[in-house]
Amino acid sequence: MPKSADAAAKEAVQLARELARAAVDSLPEGALAEKLIAARGERRPLRVKLGIDPTAPDIHLGHAVVLRKLREFQDAGHRVVLIVGDYTARVGDPSGRSSERPILSVEEIETNAATFQAQALRILDGDPARLELRRNSEWLDMEMDQLLELARTTTAAELLYPLLQGYDSVAVRADVELGGTDQKFNLLLGRDVQRAYGQPSQAILTMPLLVGTDGHRKMSKSLGNEIGVTDPPQEMYGKTMAIPDEVMGEYYRLLLAPEARAGGAGAPAGGSEGNQAAGQSARDAKRALARGLVSWLHSEQDAAAAERHFDRVFVQHEAPEQIAEAAFSADGGMVHIPAIMAAEFGISRSEARRLIDQGGVTLGEAPLGAGEHDVPVARAEGQLLKVGRRRFRRLKAA
Repeated sequence: MPKSADAAAKEAVQLARELARAAVDSLPEGALAEKLIAARGERRPLRVKLGIDPTAPDIHLGHAVVLRKLREFQDAGHRVVLIVGDYTARVGDPSGRSSERPILSVEEIETNAATFQAQALRILDGDPARLELRRNSEWLDMEMDQLLELARTTTAAELLYPLLQGYDSVAVRADVELGGTDQKFNLLLGRDVQRAYGQPSQAILTMPLLVGTDGHRKMSKSLGNEIGVTDPPQEMYGKTMAIPDEVMGEYYRLLLAPEARAGGAGAPAGGSEGNQAAGQSARDAKRALARGLVSWLHSEQDAAAAERHFDRVFVQHEAPEQIAEAAFSADGGMVHIPAIMAAEFGISRSEARRLIDQGGVTLGEAPLGAGEHDVPVARAEGQLLKVGRRRFRRLKAA
């Protein structure tokens, strides 16, 4: 039996409330519910937009906050339009930008765009009925007369980036757009651009910005405080265990499923929104958080193995059960350790030298001294190379 209009409206209001859970803003007030009601009447899913500029090669948990919210829209039957901003990345968004962020070449942007797209599918449902993947170079590589027409929708010439982002909403006919709180102005401007092009204005949801592992600054690869969604299970678990206790609640609230936030599998019993249950230590709560994150982005088996690894290395202070080998050339009689570190751990040689000079690298039982960047082959062969607390390699002559 078809639902009455009142029943359908109440259901839409309830769904809008659930979808807006953990959001900072849901604007304009009541707009999301109205969009849900209208889409039901038109017998179509909502088109829910997120644009991500590929200014770094990997997605971290800060991105995952919004991607997880998008997944909730997919699970509710709606279609996500994920826009990789390969064109807007050339312009640059001044809001919330780090002064350390470099200007990228077109080739670097293209490489990052492909990586972003692949990694987003670790969180989003890749079913074409639920996901539309686009690049905004499809429509923003426009003729000058088209650009001037777009610029006339606002009076401030310095708003080029927000204008281009707003035109993305026009191009994909977005019903809803998500973003971080630092994107609120851009998202709202998109509503004006849509109206100027004769389209209904989108509703917007802004999500909190996740702090990094330092507990203070926004998670960012350039700041070195990120947890990547493709980090190996052991590294993801270890990084999570290093976050300050006071930010655990935010990680639970923004990243784990409602049943986990409320004390489901892999979460602290009775710990709604990540709060500790009576008698549970902060360390146990953090372990549950680490297991939950690894289980989500890898598997429960990986989470269990990562926890065993953590206990063996950081509690019992033993070497890991399994250690990958790193081959080196024995030619010349000396081994350049920074070159091995760069090849194995994805860091620069200058960073590797800095870590050695600071006493953060151990070969066998002894730390390398300041300036000890080259060692004899006999000293390196078969030895355990330990970088920091979490990275290990067994050295083997090729």
